[in-house]
Amino acid sequence: MVLTNGYEQNENENPLDILNLTELEGKAKAIIPTGGFGYISGGSEDEWTLRANRTAFQHRQIVPKALSNIENPSTDTTVFGIDLKTPIMMAPTAAQGLAHAKGEVDTAAGVAAAGGLMAQSTYSSTSIADTAAGGHGAPQFFQLYMSKDWSFNESLLDEAKKAGVKGIILTVDATVDGYREADIINNFQFPIPMANLTKFSEGDGKGKGIADIYAAAAQKIGPDDVRRIAEYTDLPVIVKGVESPEDALYAIGAGAAGIYVSNHGGRQLNGGPASFDVLESVAKAVNHRVPVIFDSGVRRGSDVFKALASGADLVAMGRPAIYGLALGGAQGVESVFTHLNDELKIIMQLAGTKTIADVKHAPLLDIKY
Repeated sequence: MVLTNGYEQNENENPLDILNLTELEGKAKAIIPTGGFGYISGGSEDEWTLRANRTAFQHRQIVPKALSNIENPSTDTTVFGIDLKTPIMMAPTAAQGLAHAKGEVDTAAGVAAAGGLMAQSTYSSTSIADTAAGGHGAPQFFQLYMSKDWSFNESLLDEAKKAGVKGIILTVDATVDGYREADIINNFQFPIPMANLTKFSEGDGKGKGIADIYAAAAQKIGPDDVRRIAEYTDLPVIVKGVESPEDALYAIGAGAAGIYVSNHGGRQLNGGPASFDVLESVAKAVNHRVPVIFDSGVRRGSDVFKALASGADLVAMGRPAIYGLALGGAQGVESVFTHLNDELKIIMQLAGTKTIADVKHAPLLDIKY
């Protein structure tokens, strides 16, 4: 263990023997300090949307396909011109130092080892450059929480470009913070400095509450911001937090090069729909003009399959990877990605799909239990 400002950070570095990803939450809770675990695991208000993100996958069923004459399905895919070994990517997740002393550096290493795509957060515990280095040249995206201070935004975007990121994820569903009761109960304040904030006037993030962090964030985000970021970076801008066809079309009209369907893992608007329940309608509106990324509630290979068959090009996960990080560092993250990808391969075989392109054309039944 490492003690940072009174907060215990474990240093586990070991592969994990995983039965399923759901069981990792309880194991991680046993080693992550209470405040940190509450921040990572919690949703907003009474967490209805957080729970709905899981149950929504029951609303569509996979059609088994016999006599398909295939074996050894491949999860290789290409998205945004990037060749990947898996369609499963790391969702941008803040403050991973709450789970492990090496934080995002280890996550980047684990995702790279699994052949996936890493997305690092503005509110990372480690710097953009260090997180990029942790991936040893593997592809990464950078997620921007826009600040009211454009010089802050420019500095982060400059660093991200210098680090070689392949795209910018602009989060648009967190202009204010969701009402997260676990953080209030725990009186949670970030004990680990946020590396990307240390050189700016708003401070280093240490000792700040959630509301303090969001106070510096832009509360007004519009189409001009998408255009401005795209022009400034000359990188694809993916708009994250889209949950309606109208918003997807609005974002594409503003120059978005990708649409990211997400409800922030149930951490923002409680009472909103599960992300999976809106994915198909958003993907149909996008109509293959730009790639679609999906997250929120992914725990099984069947979840990944259903998301791809409903119009996603990449499927992201957050919490399970962070729990893997807590339990085993970089090797733990790799174990999580490998396990989920192995589950996906089983589903692909049983559904008669040889490639990810086949999965995207696989039929699903709309049956609500």
